[in-house]
Amino acid sequence: MAKSVNCATLLGNVGKDPEIRALPSGTKVANFSLATTERYKDQQGNWQDRTEWHNLVAYARLADVTEKYVKKGTQLYVEGKIETHSWDDRKSGEKRYQTQIRVDELVLLGGTGTGSGQPQTRTTQAGGADDWDDFR
Repeated sequence: MAKSVNCATLLGNVGKDPEIRALPSGTKVANFSLATTERYKDQQGNWQDRTEWHNLVAYARLADVTEKYVKKGTQLYVEGKIETHSWDDRKSGEKRYQTQIRVDELVLLGGTGTGSGQPQTRTTQAGGADDWDDFR
């Protein structure tokens, strides 16, 4: 069987304050969005921005770090895996889909206000709970 890779690397700004929840097991979960912006020149030579929004989910220790340090506007470097979940909408009965990035590594950028220019925190997570049904 051929080897495959599922890896997402993002650098962007948080769109709104993270939602923090807990699974029945007690594992903390953080859901938040990240905006990445591509800058390009249009046919007339004018600069244009195109923003893409990404749904992110962080578990356990990374959810703790997210809860404590991440707010709307925070610049982040994120590495993770792309996941797509599907479910049947309770009202319409239609099949719904959501694609998200499961965060494996999170680096808070922008410094601590001390002028050092160094990232505030670097945290890596290996594993964690995933119980998508708890959030429908």
